[in-house]
Amino acid sequence: MNKEELKCPYRKKCGGCQIQNLTYEKQLSFKQVKLIKLLGKYHHVNEIIGMEHPYHYRNKVQAAFGERKGEIISGVYQSSTHTIIPVDNCLIEDEKADEIIVTVRKLLKSFKLRPFNDVTMKGFLRHVLIKRGFSSGEIMVVLVTSQMEFPKESQFVNALLSRHPEITTVVQNVNNKRTSLVLGDETRVLLGNGYIEEDLCGFRFRISPKAFYQVNPTQTEVLYNKAIDLAGLTGNERVLDAYCGTGTIGIIASQKAKTVVGVELNPDAVKDAKVNAELNCVKNIEFFEDDAGKFMVKAARKGEKYDVVIMDPPRAGASLEFLRCLVELSPEKIVYISCNPETLARDLSFLTRKGYRVRKIQPVDMFPHTEHVETVVNLELKPDLEKRFREHIGDLYE
Repeated sequence: MNKEELKCPYRKKCGGCQIQNLTYEKQLSFKQVKLIKLLGKYHHVNEIIGMEHPYHYRNKVQAAFGERKGEIISGVYQSSTHTIIPVDNCLIEDEKADEIIVTVRKLLKSFKLRPFNDVTMKGFLRHVLIKRGFSSGEIMVVLVTSQMEFPKESQFVNALLSRHPEITTVVQNVNNKRTSLVLGDETRVLLGNGYIEEDLCGFRFRISPKAFYQVNPTQTEVLYNKAIDLAGLTGNERVLDAYCGTGTIGIIASQKAKTVVGVELNPDAVKDAKVNAELNCVKNIEFFEDDAGKFMVKAARKGEKYDVVIMDPPRAGASLEFLRCLVELSPEKIVYISCNPETLARDLSFLTRKGYRVRKIQPVDMFPHTEHVETVVNLELKPDLEKRFREHIGDLYE
């Protein structure tokens, strides 16, 4: 059977792949039409960049564990519910990660360990999170438990490693709260370094259990390279990377910029970003733990100038406060990376009313078989308005 004809046996129960009933070609057309309707009034929407092999692309896989009729199950939560759908192999998840999760489930039974029950708050294993470096081959297994005490810990880890010797690190994370969050606050390394490393766009990045890293490395290279191209860097620009996370795109941009500043509110992400800069011997980048909007206002009021701002906000898009701060800073170019075309359209409406014009819209299919799509947009400050913007900042708050 042609892979394009493969159908997921869980598709009617899971709800994760909303458009898996369409051929991949029709999925791309569906997304293209949606983007044209939402964004076409701002500029021509370039043809979406799809994947050559749109299967098993997720390098991050997590599974919830539970019990049904006395049997241990593992899988994904049904969309918009807390019901676990048992899954052994998923068409969009890394195959090796799925194999490891099945092995963990079998080991639980042989070691007489029980999955966690979030009603009784009893049991041991809550989740398994796996991150795999597609280019490096490194694999991290995070066992999310309800307690720090791990019965027969070394035997369990050795048994897991004997079945999957390619695992490079095993981490225990403790989450003993009544919460829908997967990871808790306490982490302990059971094997290896407690992190993996991965290559992206010619740089190497460290990925820790809590670090955000794009789940589709193949398309991430496409997306980030497009974003850097749209920034039009010549080596003379000061670049601000807002929502910088662990510094990935800022570090990639650093090779073509004069200086880069990354701003991120999450302290753990800032620590990872600094480590990543050192790992790649990047000297022209700085990271600050701060709210990006407040950082921009302070920079503008001190008379600092950034030529390019790269922003990659969450699905909710940028806040109105952030956008106002961005316009106050008034960079000549904005590169907006969006994972939600609806909030992107809303934010473009604001920015185009405040003196920016859209120069290019490039969609990239990061999540085949789902409705989600990433889009990178290049905006430029209208030349005739730049001077007025800098002289009449107060008018922007009307």
